[in-house]
Amino acid sequence: MMLNQPLAERLRPNNLDNYIGQKHLVGEGAVLRKMIDSGNVSSFILWGPPGVGKTTLAKIIAAKLDRPFHTLSAVSSGVKDVREVIQKAQSQRFFNTPNPILFIDEIHRFSKSQQDSLLAAVENGTVTLIGATTENPSFEVISPLLSRCQVYVLKPQEKEDLEQLLERAIKDDYSLKEKNITIKDKAALLRFSGGDARKLLNILELVVNSQNTDEVVITDEVVMNELQENPSMYDKDGEQHYDIISAFIKSVRGSDPDAAVYWLARMLSGGEEPRFIARRLVILASEDIGLANPNALLLANATFDTVHKIGMPEARITLSQCTIYLATSPKSNSAYEAINEAMDFVKKSGNLSVPLHLRNAPTKLMRELNYGKDYKYSHAYKGNFVEQDFMPAEAINKRLYIPQVNPSEMSILERLRKWWKKRY
Repeated sequence: MMLNQPLAERLRPNNLDNYIGQKHLVGEGAVLRKMIDSGNVSSFILWGPPGVGKTTLAKIIAAKLDRPFHTLSAVSSGVKDVREVIQKAQSQRFFNTPNPILFIDEIHRFSKSQQDSLLAAVENGTVTLIGATTENPSFEVISPLLSRCQVYVLKPQEKEDLEQLLERAIKDDYSLKEKNITIKDKAALLRFSGGDARKLLNILELVVNSQNTDEVVITDEVVMNELQENPSMYDKDGEQHYDIISAFIKSVRGSDPDAAVYWLARMLSGGEEPRFIARRLVILASEDIGLANPNALLLANATFDTVHKIGMPEARITLSQCTIYLATSPKSNSAYEAINEAMDFVKKSGNLSVPLHLRNAPTKLMRELNYGKDYKYSHAYKGNFVEQDFMPAEAINKRLYIPQVNPSEMSILERLRKWWKKRY
């Protein structure tokens, strides 16, 4: 083992017995555990935040199954590299031998052409693909490739997992166990790790190395002081993802453009993925601005598309424009409240029957059973409206959408009252 290896690398487990966390996937009887034990592993994608064991799990699987293991990083690899690895994998295949494993870290960074170059090899079994991503595969992985892979979601490490990792580091690491390390407080270590095991070990190593002595005492104050002197450690994935994105969302929702742009700058300076921010803006446009300003969703979608096209550093301008627009826009969560209310009503009321006059009647038998009978075609009436019942009989006059007080929805309310009279 190399002396200059980071602590997180020195402690990387090489079997499932030493693998901490993700019990829902690799615990006894869990889906991945059963797949590994059977020896029949199909292509899959591991989706989760940084530092939760995606790369480690892929390496453990390859070692457990004793298969050739090839690694590509989407950051530094191109189509040529993909084809070379596939050719090498083909040369390693013999009669009845299992497929080599191709592990692609940060697969969400692969372009469409790079992902296309994988399709045939995955489909015909030349390689078993294991991808790792911190981004939603539904957005970042092309549909043909996604359809050939299972997606398994890894969760941030639980408090108990992180505490177990701290104990293992102090007891088992050849360097740390030579020191007398006492952890008086764990709160700061755990909070700033943000569920990221690698970040936790990096912070622990930083704090231990900062005390140039064999008697190391770790307190919350010591951790805080050290992180303040090392902002690159302080302002990374854990704290950034869980605290700063929360402050950003609440600033936009609270109509404070100065605070919103400040937190946007904090995220970008800390290395946050711009597309992650763009997706949050799309959600904000529907959840918090909604019908008070329907143009907000159009701008947020345009922002999402633009960020994909141009990337950083220019994308910061587009993100700033959209952030300020959303923060200064009138707010309404009526659509958010309406769908939540509707989902709750469906859950409680069950599958209520569709009224006969609203049913489709493509056959003679259906028409004889009165499907579609007495349906009134709105466009045949003055003002393109005619009053009739559209809800199941048990839910007549059930209110789900409640317009809120803003100019746009006051106009909607006026229209609804004109059409539906007493209901609104």
